[in-house]
Amino acid sequence: MTGASRGIGAAVASMLASEGWSVAVNYRSDPRAAGGVVSRIEDGGGTAIAIGADVTDPGATDAMFERVEAELGPVYVLVNNAGVRADNLSPAMEEEEWQRVLDTNLSAGFRTTRRALRGMIRARYGRVINIASVVGQRSSPGQANYAASKAGLVAFTKTVAAEVARRSVTVNAVAPGLVSTDMTADVDKRLLELVPARRMGTPEEVAACVRFLASDEAAYVTGIMLTVDGGLTA
Repeated sequence: MTGASRGIGAAVASMLASEGWSVAVNYRSDPRAAGGVVSRIEDGGGTAIAIGADVTDPGATDAMFERVEAELGPVYVLVNNAGVRADNLSPAMEEEEWQRVLDTNLSAGFRTTRRALRGMIRARYGRVINIASVVGQRSSPGQANYAASKAGLVAFTKTVAAEVARRSVTVNAVAPGLVSTDMTADVDKRLLELVPARRMGTPEEVAACVRFLASDEAAYVTGIMLTVDGGLTA
């Protein structure tokens, strides 16, 4: 899975490992954190490797898949979690801020999905799970780039799901709301007043939804967005 060295990604990696999956923990810039996730998985009896790769680089993405397939076997579950923020009001947003967020949050998901689907379609089995966001569903001033990338990821999810459903491959999205991670550490806590549950979610609560979508029990669930937001978008 991409972006698995911390936060939601780390929680998902650990939960899938507890279900018996061998997990590739992808990271871009923090090998120590990724190594910590691998160590925790191995301490629990699971199998994992850490792989450094910038998923905005097509060559690095292909190399990552080749290593995963060589060391862990075919990829039957792909979780696209790599994501960045570069917040700014639209009139002041720089081209680089827009492009970096779209490249990481949307285009990278397209490339990894395209690559993973090759083996999944041949095997007639696969699960692609994209980590979207409630920001793609409602206004969030200062996050036009992030909102566009996550809304695009949901539309991408639905279209690809329809394309590959007859091959027993499911493609779904999970859209977290306010979840306690490093990425939300600077979020104005007054936003919690908008959440009916009156608290932030945990990475483990999001991971539990990913675990379900990756399971055999979810074989007839495809093209959906599962929102995990404490009622924020209700």
